[in-house]
Amino acid sequence: MPAIRKYSPLVGSIIAENRFTIPISQSGLIMSNIEINRVLGQIRLMQDQIRSTTIPAQTDPAVDFGAVLKGAIDTVNGHQQYAGQLARAFERGDPGINLSDVMIAGQKSGLAFQSMLQARNKLVDAYKDVMNMPM
Repeated sequence: MPAIRKYSPLVGSIIAENRFTIPISQSGLIMSNIEINRVLGQIRLMQDQIRSTTIPAQTDPAVDFGAVLKGAIDTVNGHQQYAGQLARAFERGDPGINLSDVMIAGQKSGLAFQSMLQARNKLVDAYKDVMNMPM
């Protein structure tokens, strides 16, 4: 719901943040169905404008799912390797390594792993659903 900017008593409407007005009576109630339909029309027009400004689909139809999945797994592996290297360097007593850096890298690698695990679970569930579909 848009935030209300100001009320104009001369016009008898509320000017909303999304550039449409909501007509109201002196008692504060919405005035008529015709005016409601006009406001709904403005909202629908705005929705159409938003939908028409979406990002176009990729023009490269040859996206390899295996390559995308391998890239994601390699990224997670990279986070885990980096976190492990930082932890080992901190344990050795390297002066340039802070405990906070080690903890942040560990949290990033854990979050990346959990995200990948959830994506894998969703893919396995989708595969099971497709395999259980009747032919």
